[in-house]
Amino acid sequence: MADDQGENPANRREMLLQLLRLGGAGAVAGGAGLWLAGRSRKPEEPAAAIVRHNFSVPADPARPDMAVAQGENHGELVRAAVSALGGIRRFVSPRDVVVLKPNAAWDRTPEQAANTSPEVVAEMVKLCWEAGAAKVIVADVTINEPRRSFARSGIGEAARAQGAQVVLPGERRFRDVELGGEVLASWPVFEPFLAADKMINLPAAKHHSLTGASLGIKNWYGILGGPRHRLHQRIHESLADLADFMRPTLTVLDAWRVLLRNGPGGGNLEDVVLRKTVIASSDPVALDAWAAQAYWNLDAEKLPYLAMAAARGLGSARFEDKRIEWVPSIQLLDSAKPRP
Repeated sequence: MADDQGENPANRREMLLQLLRLGGAGAVAGGAGLWLAGRSRKPEEPAAAIVRHNFSVPADPARPDMAVAQGENHGELVRAAVSALGGIRRFVSPRDVVVLKPNAAWDRTPEQAANTSPEVVAEMVKLCWEAGAAKVIVADVTINEPRRSFARSGIGEAARAQGAQVVLPGERRFRDVELGGEVLASWPVFEPFLAADKMINLPAAKHHSLTGASLGIKNWYGILGGPRHRLHQRIHESLADLADFMRPTLTVLDAWRVLLRNGPGGGNLEDVVLRKTVIASSDPVALDAWAAQAYWNLDAEKLPYLAMAAARGLGSARFEDKRIEWVPSIQLLDSAKPRP
């Protein structure tokens, strides 16, 4: 573990960005481990009674805030990143009902990188069973037709093969819920996201035509029904509202393939780059901030929802201040090491 006393925050920030931009196995080398410190009508009463939005687990000062895994086996990266944060049993307890929220919005193949990779979903289902979960549910409110999206993305088959229940959105499966946000007041929410013990967010790292990037917090759009396109008029405020309403147990960002342009739906393989990276964090704001800066050069000024979420106490947009562990462990070159 490196002693971070006296580190220059600007140098540390740039170093982190460069490491994440490299991606893949080429970004890591054997060496000592590195830590960097771094309104509408009222909802029906039954719906309000079952709403639970804070699924987070207690902070552990002995563990990193974020883990970055890079390598050649997609599923193993998920397992390694979660292990670095303390292991799945830190986040999932025996008899928990766990909901996994991938991005399954688009009728696209995994190679087009518009959705979460099926390997990420499959491995997370496995981990939840290993922790003793009573039920594992995989759900998303898709943009394209749900059956086609879950089928072509590979997410449906991958989840079912590991014993998870795939729940597709239907008109009768939404409840009006008071979200209590600045923009989001009463809104229909897909039922699986209202009655769980633990909530694990599995977003894909991709471009978005309105915000510039679609990452963990943007993935919560997929819990909503109704005319959610109207939220685009105040998209940053609505994202901050969603981050406040849905506080996940864990976020695992799939950056194996990154859709750099023409998102969120993509389609052109020329817009996709291979990064072979999975990032797990208990701080959804820091995770979004780092990935947005590294892949699209977007900071809190260009992504106001980050600052809004941080102001609500939902995390920190200063990812350089977070404790980060890399898997495999890396050793900085002398020229990149912080100076006393």
